[in-house]
Amino acid sequence: MTTENLQRPPAEVRFADELTRLREADTGERPPGWWLSMEAARRFIVGDESQGISRKFVGDVSLIDRALISLATSRGLMLVGEPGTAKSLLSELIAAAVSGVSTLTIQGGAATTEDQIKYSWNYAMLVAEGPSTRSLVPAPLRRGMAEGRLVRFEEITRCPLEVQDCLLSPLSDRVLAVPELEGADAMVFAREGFNIIATANTRDRGVNEMSAALKRRFNFETVFPIADFATELALVEQEANALLQRSGVKVAQHRDVLEVLVTAFRDLRGDKSDRLTTVMSTAEAVSVAHAVGLRGWYLRGERGSAADIVDCLAGTAAKDSTDDLAKLRRYLEQRAAKKPGPHWAELHGARHRLPG
Repeated sequence: MTTENLQRPPAEVRFADELTRLREADTGERPPGWWLSMEAARRFIVGDESQGISRKFVGDVSLIDRALISLATSRGLMLVGEPGTAKSLLSELIAAAVSGVSTLTIQGGAATTEDQIKYSWNYAMLVAEGPSTRSLVPAPLRRGMAEGRLVRFEEITRCPLEVQDCLLSPLSDRVLAVPELEGADAMVFAREGFNIIATANTRDRGVNEMSAALKRRFNFETVFPIADFATELALVEQEANALLQRSGVKVAQHRDVLEVLVTAFRDLRGDKSDRLTTVMSTAEAVSVAHAVGLRGWYLRGERGSAADIVDCLAGTAAKDSTDDLAKLRRYLEQRAAKKPGPHWAELHGARHRLPG
């Protein structure tokens, strides 16, 4: 697959060279059906300078070890945590390392149906020929089982309970029934390498709580926000500059402007008395940093400024409640004014740009 004109190629395409190097040098024992050994898959995710492998996930390394071990067992892997903690990115990287493919993905939602998870039909062919493997259209779960690959199920708790429970048999018996077909085609038995990685936001747990039976078939791992300021700043700088480069911006963002942005996000995230209802996650900080850089470059032909942060924060803060704009205004008026440096003064001075 060529990456030309693609906004976001999948991990196996973006990091194809790294995966190839790891596979060629991989002498470790591989679990049945795995594309890489467990050690090589770990290095792909956490990085290895000696082999020129970049670090792609910032977090607890032991979490990666536990996740990979879970996927080598008969249980699926459930990644839970606050929105924006890179659960989806981690599931994509793991799938690329374990299966060589990360695109067998189900996006959970209120409108997700079993057809989108298991299989559907080409109805013109179904009417003409009747049920057959030719008229069957495999969905990610059927493909993953037949090919022995990992299947990603994003936001599983956004799906109705009865839709979630269609995973019970594939996870316990490793079989998927196709009752419309006959003979050997009526049952799909999972090949070695098949398993499921699901993600769920802790804020959505009450939307469609998983059944106890389905929970028993997963090992749960919590992905926590980045605790260290320097690590979060470095990640925001790396990801924002990569996005800006792909967006045609020819200059990197000022590090001191990004420092103001990340500090503001951490302040707003940690203020228990005036916390925003919107999740001020690292992923959201990257998105705002990207918008700040685009605003500065395409409107003025320069790097984004601290004043641009205010304009870009408005859309972030107003997602869940208009009261969040008032809280953001109080932050800019009271706390930003007390912080030293010209960029904080610029941030404070631009508070009038907030709508309302």
